[in-house]
Amino acid sequence: MENLSNILTSSHFYSAAFMLLLVMALKACIGQFVTQQPLAFFNFYCQRLADKVNKSSNSARQQNISGLIAIIVTLTPLLIILWLFEAFIEVYWLWHALLLYLALGSFGLTKTSKNVARELVANNNYQAKQKIAAFLLRSTEQLSPLGISKACIETQVLRSSQLLVCVGFYYLVFGPLAALTFRLLLEMHYAWNIKLARFIHFGAAINHIVKLLQWLPCRLFTLVLLLGTVGQNTLLYWRLIRGKFFHTDNSILLHVLALGLAVKLSGVAMYDGNKVRKTSFNDSARQPQATDIIHASKRINYALYLLILMMMLLAIISYSITD
Repeated sequence: MENLSNILTSSHFYSAAFMLLLVMALKACIGQFVTQQPLAFFNFYCQRLADKVNKSSNSARQQNISGLIAIIVTLTPLLIILWLFEAFIEVYWLWHALLLYLALGSFGLTKTSKNVARELVANNNYQAKQKIAAFLLRSTEQLSPLGISKACIETQVLRSSQLLVCVGFYYLVFGPLAALTFRLLLEMHYAWNIKLARFIHFGAAINHIVKLLQWLPCRLFTLVLLLGTVGQNTLLYWRLIRGKFFHTDNSILLHVLALGLAVKLSGVAMYDGNKVRKTSFNDSARQPQATDIIHASKRINYALYLLILMMMLLAIISYSITD
């Protein structure tokens, strides 16, 4: 906490906040014209590594150990190389901007979500599935229009939290290398997700690590989303979600968004042909529709804008204190 306090009251925070805002604006602009997947090769590497070392014939304990070793063997050399390479960099701000650019997720999901909603309204269910499939882990072949809407809303809020809020948080507090480290761990989590039966033991270690790392920024994002319900039943919503506040998962995000949209989220989903029963949120509400995708995008974007505004206000205050 003392380290965080020092950062918030230093000129470092001002420059870091400005850099984050600049790189986010750059990435958002570029994302309007080209599809950005700078870490696609790393995700591909993780999948091939799992094919080599994750043997179904091994015991659950052996698979757990293999998953942990895979994290260490993959991450340690990369971080050492990047850390040593920084010593040869003359323009530090440019190097930090590059690392942050790689760490931040794409801003194209909002545009994709709008396209999915448009296809659903036009009853082009197949096209809607094709547009959203790349962002989903679950099987999309049997998804109904309601299922597509639900999956689209859920992936919007979860990816916004993980790829934007969490990455930005670790950049501001610990620097660009920490932000990229979190993103690499997140890519491992995506590649070895325990919702897929073959990774239920192999991906257990990375699942726990990512859950712990995203706990605090996820809760900050939840509180900002809750602020977006002012004028509805905010106090009631808080009482409904506060029991999940100290859970290690990110289900609280889905719950607060479901309450704000007055729809039902999560529940049963198909992963690699297997049915997985997850906790459902706001059970008494209606199922989401195409229009709810747009409403969800607006709420999520407003929350992100508010976080950016709060970050800039803190940056200005910290600069004023140290000036």
